[in-house]
Amino acid sequence: MAETRRRGVRLLTSVLTALTLLGGLTTGTASAETSHAPPTAMAAVAAMQPSWNLGNTLDAIPDETSWGNPPVTKALFDTIRAQGFRSVRIPVTWGGHQSATAPYTIDPAFLARVEQVVRWAESDGLSVVLNVHHDSWQWIAAITTDHDNVLARFTATWSQIAAAFRDEPAKLLFESVNEPAFTNATDAQKLRLLNELNTTFHTIVRGSGGRNATRLLVLSTPSGTPGRPQMDDLATTISSLHDPNLVATVHYYSFWPFSVNIAGYTRFDATVQKDMTDTFAAMHAALVAKGIPVYLGEYGLLGYPDHFHPDVVERGEALKYFEALGHQARINGVTTALWDPFSFLNRDTLQWRDPGLVAQIKSSWTTRSGTASTDQVFVRKSGPVTAQTLTLDPNGSAFLGLWQGATPLCRGRDYTVSGDQLTLTAAALTRLTGDRAYGVNATLQARFSRGIPWPVSVITYDPPVLADATGTTGSFAVPVRFQGDALATMEAEYDDGSNAGPANWTSYQQFNDAFSPDYPGGAITLTPAFFGAVTGGARVTLTFHFWSGATVRYSVTKSGTAVTGTVS
Repeated sequence: MAETRRRGVRLLTSVLTALTLLGGLTTGTASAETSHAPPTAMAAVAAMQPSWNLGNTLDAIPDETSWGNPPVTKALFDTIRAQGFRSVRIPVTWGGHQSATAPYTIDPAFLARVEQVVRWAESDGLSVVLNVHHDSWQWIAAITTDHDNVLARFTATWSQIAAAFRDEPAKLLFESVNEPAFTNATDAQKLRLLNELNTTFHTIVRGSGGRNATRLLVLSTPSGTPGRPQMDDLATTISSLHDPNLVATVHYYSFWPFSVNIAGYTRFDATVQKDMTDTFAAMHAALVAKGIPVYLGEYGLLGYPDHFHPDVVERGEALKYFEALGHQARINGVTTALWDPFSFLNRDTLQWRDPGLVAQIKSSWTTRSGTASTDQVFVRKSGPVTAQTLTLDPNGSAFLGLWQGATPLCRGRDYTVSGDQLTLTAAALTRLTGDRAYGVNATLQARFSRGIPWPVSVITYDPPVLADATGTTGSFAVPVRFQGDALATMEAEYDDGSNAGPANWTSYQQFNDAFSPDYPGGAITLTPAFFGAVTGGARVTLTFHFWSGATVRYSVTKSGTAVTGTVS
């Protein structure tokens, strides 16, 4: 705990120093752009917290709007700044906008568009991280077999970018390459090749003059992984360059099975939490503790939020993840950049798609919030209403009570608290469920002494009812009356107990990959990918797990392209 406080004090000192030097605080000192004493890299990166990614835009292939986002406008950055962000990462894929042969000239019109977008962000006082993005897998990955040509193109690309932006303010940072990948390379080869790319990038930019002589440069690990060996190697590279203006970057998308909902990892449980705490502790030990600032260039969950498909991760579990991540970043001195391809900010309306989720993320920048074991209380319609208990996790705060809107619930009558156990009484649930229509009947808030209130949905349900069906391997859906419930995961096993489906190392298949609920359509779809991995003529028993705790079994058999499904 003492070490946590010391880290916090160091981080706060760095932030205040950087804000003063970058003109973020009203003082009598000169700004970083006019002073002869620019901020340290550590202080400058701390002042960039929090950060946001302009994802799936200038990095989209082949063009800016190809992946569904509208063209970038100045109003977008006005919104980002108004929402409290201090920096933005602008991913750019250059390969489709330059000649594929020497001299690898970048299209002047595209370069001018990138300059326009960067300057819009700068005009809002935002620091900007500009990079080489999907080029990593498009052509840089081939350096293992086409070394000289790839290195020549990498050199030409960064030479042109550096020249175009050589006189931009110091608040523009360059990132050498996003998630660097190398085709058919061993781990040792990846480290060696990435060291070559990073040092080449460093030489090019530093030699281009202007403000590039001292500009902050951001260097990645292979694939952006936050693994300790890769971060240690990056620290060695940075140390060897003898340059105080270098920044390390990695990405974090949680414990993979939780992030995509596979192998039964539906909750932000102890295993998932440990992956997070260990990873951030490693960032601190490998880099921050050595004086190397860390810019977490991307973070989020791989399957949440989507808004175009059913939620892979249950919302309450995602809220706990983002709350904890903000805390871990703060105590370990890591600046975080939210990856947002479209999932958080609606680029057409410039409104948050889920304001409650974003409120939790924003709160985590400065404080902790209390949570609970779940954000769902299920009340069965076909049975008597009984009391329901949640486990509170105040995260160092004090529980203040339950509210429904602006109305506080009555402690003792509506709920009781014993230690960390919060129990909603049968009488309160009877009132809250009203006519007991299936679905969410009431939304409560568990309020704590700090942070964002924890939402609790009171839901009327009955166990889902499935029906027999026929179809094909290309189009098969299980008819379902969900009756207020929601699907958590699905197991698939053959009669001998072995696993069935694409993920044959676990019985729990991947959400939205092997199966996906269709709530409006009253069905659960089994995908062609699922049937492509199923043995013909062998019965597969499916166990559907629902968030109420209900489980329902179902059998499917594939014969050629025909599929028959029956209720078990």
